[in-house]
This record gives sequence, structure tokens and C-alpha cells, in this order.
Amino acid sequence: MTSTASSATAAKDTGPARDNESVHAAAERISAAGESRPRPGRDPVNLPMIHNWAEALGDGNPVYTNAEYAETSVHGGLVAPPAMAQVWTMGGLHPEPAPDDPMRAMTAALDEAGYTSVVATNCEQTYHRYLRHGEHVAVTTKLEEVTGPKRTGLGEGWFLTLRYTWYVDTEAVAEMMFRLLKFRPADGDEPARPTPEPAGDNTADESDPRTGSPILPAINRDTAYFWEGTAAGELRIQRCGRCGLLRHPPGPMCSECGATKPTHLVACGHGQVYSYVVHHRPPVPGKELPLVIALVELDEGVRVLGELHGIDPDEVHIGLDVEVFFRQVDEQVTLPCWRPRTEGK
Repeated sequence: MTSTASSATAAKDTGPARDNESVHAAAERISAAGESRPRPGRDPVNLPMIHNWAEALGDGNPVYTNAEYAETSVHGGLVAPPAMAQVWTMGGLHPEPAPDDPMRAMTAALDEAGYTSVVATNCEQTYHRYLRHGEHVAVTTKLEEVTGPKRTGLGEGWFLTLRYTWYVDTEAVAEMMFRLLKFRPADGDEPARPTPEPAGDNTADESDPRTGSPILPAINRDTAYFWEGTAAGELRIQRCGRCGLLRHPPGPMCSECGATKPTHLVACGHGQVYSYVVHHRPPVPGKELPLVIALVELDEGVRVLGELHGIDPDEVHIGLDVEVFFRQVDEQVTLPCWRPRTEGK
């Protein structure tokens, strides 16, 4: 009897249960430590880096690079693109690890427990103000939440939610919620796939194979009009109510004149492939691989990201003429997708 009880106790204290207990303990310890110490960027906000970033992204806003124009704008001088917040504190090719980095500590604890694979799931950025050229930026990191273990299409794993805050001196200028999944790959060559869930009717005839619940976009007050449009079969592009500037993705304030009363126009839905990637691995819930993601430059001049269907990935090329179609994912979300444009349609 004693021998049997000891064996049962030993079995309870080993394996997945013990691993999960260690993950919970690490999460509590790291969360309790709070925000890491500020890690300063290597260089101040500078024009050469902004030039490179704006060229790579195709952002021609002159308030970032043209001093004379910027002087006459609402900013009264040069500013940096808000989306570059993370750029100023990147550590380069050989970053020096911070000893109190909560992300590094938590991922190490999960690696130790056997959750060795990782995939980013989503992030949300908030910009409190524009950065000025010459300002020095520092960043802190905080572990906000660890949830798991969860069964996913990739295998059993844990979701980590971290909060990055960028500072100039003691002023918070930008924040980012970043979430990733650390998972233990399923046995075999292919990750486990949950039973497919029924999908809503599509507004196009393309097949829509399902391998699990797809990741859905976040809908907020700035983007609600866009998703209302896709549900109605319209590709809506934000337009400034004052100066008429078209922009995508949408935002609360015009980057050209500073107005905060956006309107929209309905795009014709035609464009050309400006850039694209072909995703082969890892598997993505709700998607059949390989999957082509295309950045399409619309006839109206703005660029919109979406899945490209109806063509072999090897035949996709820059400049391919495409048209939009809409695919219903669930009762709330209808995604805009692309397919090769047919003459006369």
C-alpha cells in the first residue's frame, strides 16, 4: 500500500502537471516584478532613418522629411512617423539582453517546460504624440497576462500578453500590447488540427477550406465603418473630411492637416499587386496553405492588404491586375480578398 501511494505521488509530481505548475509560478513571479527598467535606444530620432523607413513603406508625407513644409504644418516642424516607435529602441543584430526583461524570462520558463515553439498572434499600438527629430527614446516591458495551457491548431500552448511603453524622459509617448503563443508541437510532422467548424456563406464561389477557427481582426471606433462596408460588399477607404486625403489603414486623425472628422469613399475595387508573400508554414487556423498575402495598390492610390486567391502562388507577380471580392468569416466579419482581374468585369 505504501509503495503504491508513493508511486502515485511521484507520478503526480512529474510530467505535464509539474511543468504547468512551474509555468504558473514563473508567471506570477515575473508579473509581480512589474515594469522593466527603461532600455534606451541606440540613436536619437533622426532624419536618415526616417528617410529609409518612409521609402520602404512608400510613405510620402512631407512632414517627416521636408523641413520647410513641416514648418507650415500643424506640427510646426519635422516629426517622425508614429509607427516607427519600435524602431528607435531596436537592439540591432547583436542586442545586449536586459537582465530584467520579462519576455525573455517568461519564454525561458516555457522553453524549460517544453513549450519551445513560438508564433506572434496580434498587437495593438497606441500613439500619445508625435516624436520630434533629435529626441531620445527608451522602452520598458511588462508581463500583463499568461493564459494556458490552451489547445490550439498548432498544439498545446500558452498565450503571453506583454505591454511595451516608450518614453521620452518620463513622458509616455507610445504603447504596444503584444501577444504571442508559446506552444508544444504535436507529435508527428503536422501540428494537431482541431475539428473544422462550419463557416458562413461566402459572397464568392471560391472554396474556403477550414482547419480551425480563424484569427479575426479587432474592430474599434476607427475601423467599424470599414468592416460595415465589407459586410455590404464595399471596399471603403478613409478620406479626410477637411483636406480630402485618402489613407489606409484608417486612423482617428489626418496625418496631413490634423483634422479629426474622417469620411470615406467606396473604392472601385481594382488595383495591382505592389508586393506579396507566400506563407507555407506554420499552419494558420482557418487557412489552407500555401497562402498568398498581397499588398495591392488601388486605382485610387492607397494600398490595402489581403489574401490573394484564384491563382497558383508561382504565377503571382508584381503588377498583377487584381479585383476585390468579399468572404464572410462569421456573423461579424467579412474579409476583403483579391483575385486576378478578368477583362470586362
